[in-house]
Amino acid sequence: MNKQLTFLLSLTFLFLFGCQTIGGNDYQGGLDAHQRKDYEEAVRLYRLSAEKGNAKAQYYLGVMYDKGQGVPHDYKEAVKWYRLSAEQGQAEAQYNLGSMYEKGQGVPQDYKEAVKWYRLSAEQGQAEAQYNLGLIYYKGKGVPQDYKEALKWFRLSAEQGVREAQHSLGSLYYLRLGVPQDYKEAFKWFRLSAEQGYVRAQSILALIYAKGRGVPQDYKEAVKWYHLAAEHGDKNAQHNLGVRYANGRGVPKDYVLAHMWINLAASNGEEDAIEKRDALEKKMSPSQIEKAQDMAINWKPKK
Repeated sequence: MNKQLTFLLSLTFLFLFGCQTIGGNDYQGGLDAHQRKDYEEAVRLYRLSAEKGNAKAQYYLGVMYDKGQGVPHDYKEAVKWYRLSAEQGQAEAQYNLGSMYEKGQGVPQDYKEAVKWYRLSAEQGQAEAQYNLGLIYYKGKGVPQDYKEALKWFRLSAEQGVREAQHSLGSLYYLRLGVPQDYKEAFKWFRLSAEQGYVRAQSILALIYAKGRGVPQDYKEAVKWYHLAAEHGDKNAQHNLGVRYANGRGVPKDYVLAHMWINLAASNGEEDAIEKRDALEKKMSPSQIEKAQDMAINWKPKK
């Protein structure tokens, strides 16, 4: 009886953990080659391990095909390896497979299938899957639109530090979607996202300071965040920053800088900026306009 029990336990252990340990040396060798950017060697070793059933190797082999590293770019082959890994419960593979279904890469676009794999990954705590699942519920793709469900998944992701999720969570509080409107809570999440460099959050945070919603009105702080977003090419921030320079709110009045930023916003498709730029030129000398135009031409967004 003890021998039978030992045999059954051994089989169970092999079933549960064997896929991770089989081919382990090849998998580790693949990781080492991957890190030194020897992609062809990484693919060779990942494949040896993946074909023995190692879920992590299957995932990374999918990544190599997904990115075209060491092999020709091939979404269908990426999906094949992601699926093998995902079916063994590998959270990153489940997330990537969900993304492939959402985008229709290597498979027909299928939001319901995307939801299935995102959920499996998100329930394991994968932060990006939690965020994407939140977006799916926010937009109502493959599931009925549900702001409360979006809020749940955005929060789980935001608490793990995903800046896009922090921004989205802030937006729900700001716009009163699935939750009572709460400018202070919105500010909290926008600030966390903005401090991680998320440009859209920086632009909205600037607006919050300018309007004094959830925080004391502070034009200087608004200008600070408009600057950060504008320097990365956000057209709304460029437009609003230009208006601040034109009016002298939070910064000394400067028509040249005002024209430069409003002109950049107009070039980026901000329709209201065109009218403001034309009106501003009536207050400027020809030399000021020329200088502002030169500054706009030579301006480059920060990476």
